[in-house]
Amino acid sequence: MPVSMPGLVADLLAETRVLDDLLSTLDDAGWSRPTPAEGWAIRDQVSHLAYFDEAALLAATAPDRFRREAAELTALGPGFPDEVAARHRELPGDGLLGWFRRARRGFAEVFETLEPKARLPWYGPDMSAASSVTARIMETWAHGQDVADALGVRREPTGRLRHIAHLGVGTFGFAFSLHGRAVPAAPVRVELRAPDGSTWAWGPPEAADRVSGPALDFCLAVTQRRHADDIALRVEGPVATEWMSIAQAFAGAPGPGRKPAGEAR
Repeated sequence: MPVSMPGLVADLLAETRVLDDLLSTLDDAGWSRPTPAEGWAIRDQVSHLAYFDEAALLAATAPDRFRREAAELTALGPGFPDEVAARHRELPGDGLLGWFRRARRGFAEVFETLEPKARLPWYGPDMSAASSVTARIMETWAHGQDVADALGVRREPTGRLRHIAHLGVGTFGFAFSLHGRAVPAAPVRVELRAPDGSTWAWGPPEAADRVSGPALDFCLAVTQRRHADDIALRVEGPVATEWMSIAQAFAGAPGPGRKPAGEAR
């Protein structure tokens, strides 16, 4: 089935509304509430999303300028997302929320008109326009998870998790390369239980290496929002085991992951 950019963007905006609803309740102290990401408050999660929405829009509309600015940013080293957060830490909450809303709206208006296969530069390899929208869905959900955790809120899983799971499977080779490891030739079968009770599957059914369990838990794993001890995935085989120890659906340097819940407390 051909990819529908308006459909992808609609899912992005639906995920955005979930996060916006959480942010709209915050007072000044709430914006400074720590999240599970070490050193990051809720304000940093939101400035991150707004900044990289604008960066993605620039990649689509002025790719040469994007490449220059991306080179300047990545020259700061693997901690450049922390630098982005630090630059915007003094913005008031209403300013951050307004920025995020404008950036997301501008991104959506342009990307729903693009060809899905159009190639766009990014901080790692170039990606398609469709993959760029999928990445924004993943980022919104993942950083939204940090906000929800900071506020002690449980979000209802939806079928939009499929986008994140698909990206998690698609970054299998990227995760190994990011850690300087050879990409295994052995395939991995992934079977996930969707929020509606159906099954989402990737990889050959006969594969010896397998990952199975709730789609939510897989998405938490590949976005590094939960430690392996705190999710209900069944992982079988050496390749699957190694993959899930380093799985990373987001660009940039290798993520540090999260501590087990008991240790984090």
